[in-house]
Amino acid sequence: MIDAPGRSCPLRYRYGPQAIAAAPEKTVRTLYVIGGLYGNVEALDAVERMAAQEPHPVTLCFNGDFNWFNVDSAGFDGVNRRVLAHDAIQGNVEAELGVDGDAAGCGCAYPDTVDAGTVERSNRIHARLKHTAQQHPALQARLSALPMMARYRVGDCRVGVVHGDAESLAGWGFDPAALREPAQQPWLSSLFAQAGVDAFASTHTCSPALRLGKGAMGSGLVINNGAAGMPNLTGSVAGLITRIGVDVSPHASVYGTRCQQAHVDALWVPYDAARWHARFLSNWPAGTDAHTSYFGRIEGRVSLDAACAVLDAEAAKT
Repeated sequence: MIDAPGRSCPLRYRYGPQAIAAAPEKTVRTLYVIGGLYGNVEALDAVERMAAQEPHPVTLCFNGDFNWFNVDSAGFDGVNRRVLAHDAIQGNVEAELGVDGDAAGCGCAYPDTVDAGTVERSNRIHARLKHTAQQHPALQARLSALPMMARYRVGDCRVGVVHGDAESLAGWGFDPAALREPAQQPWLSSLFAQAGVDAFASTHTCSPALRLGKGAMGSGLVINNGAAGMPNLTGSVAGLITRIGVDVSPHASVYGTRCQQAHVDALWVPYDAARWHARFLSNWPAGTDAHTSYFGRIEGRVSLDAACAVLDAEAAKT
């Protein structure tokens, strides 16, 4: 099962925290980390509007899987041209677009807790997206050249931006279930010193979380934004992004904490849900793979509240 397409983790995905420590560092005042856009143009519009409302310039970093549902040629071209005007790193979706063959499928490295039907549908969704990407060789080449990580300094907070976790592009170590595991805490607390960061910002597992890691070998925080382009929490059809800034956010924080003196917040992405639903359905009507796997979530059927996403009492819901 571990080597099956969609469940395997290619060796080229592995980097380790030492590679994050060696990555070039970019100093910014305000950072938006936008994971899991999934081709949602309306969410991209909303993020750009949010950035324009900030009192100081914002660095946008798209940390992978900004493609997924945008299988039409115009949608693929438009999303990627806009995203690549900003900072970006690869997610497994982008990493597999330029690879010959489909041995890794979608590259998600799904754990055994994810059912086989979901994995098979994801592989077919990716195959359709890959066919579209092949019509855009220049964009595909730019996607293949993207790094697998980025490093920032926001005030006095050192941030490692990854897609999966500190070990691998498709790692599930920053999934909420893994972050809750007591057995994972020594590994988690060791990562900050090894990577030379105070915070990791991730996405990949599509489930939001905020966890403070503490231990003899180091301390810091992990924030997983879940998905910018899909609902994440019960009662809302908005996406989520991570904001890390020297200044207090002008946007309402869903939950947040501090990283050194920097403010770290999960922010709603209030996109036009009706327009996005129509766009999604034009590519993925009822009965298609993406509709079967995702439309319930896209309509807002999510059973997670913010209190469950925040995994530490020290991290405040605001």
